[in-house]
Amino acid sequence: MKILIKEKNFNKALRLKTYFTYAGSLPFLACALLLCSDFHFIPILGSVEKIISIYGLVIASFVAGSHWGQHLSFCNKWSYYLPISSNINTIFLWFSYLLFPFKYFLIVLIISFLVLLFIDRKMFYDKLITKEYFHIRFLVTLVVVESLIISNIYS
Repeated sequence: MKILIKEKNFNKALRLKTYFTYAGSLPFLACALLLCSDFHFIPILGSVEKIISIYGLVIASFVAGSHWGQHLSFCNKWSYYLPISSNINTIFLWFSYLLFPFKYFLIVLIISFLVLLFIDRKMFYDKLITKEYFHIRFLVTLVVVESLIISNIYS
């Protein structure tokens, strides 16, 4: 009975994490739809381009930061590789946001999300992350990258 309750709580927590992960892609999707509809400004929030740029910067840095956190539990090559790659990624994103025009920054974001997914793919093949986690990351990255491409086209 005790095991059944723990398993049920684990499944609830997993579903909640999954919902939050998918929900994180909604601002990308919303901004892409706004730009497709020729809306470039949201009262109180400001420019849609600024919104998607800052949100993309935050989320890509967050994913890179999750890689940095994962290195703490590894005692292999990943424990050296992940903190270096996450810091390089975050610093490059920050400088890109400051220096590049919007359309070029979106390209940097797309590349960053794909690199982060590639790292997750390698960790999945090394059996360091679960199939379920990688599947969610893959699908969410697909939505985010497609939204960024659409945003780039319609901005």
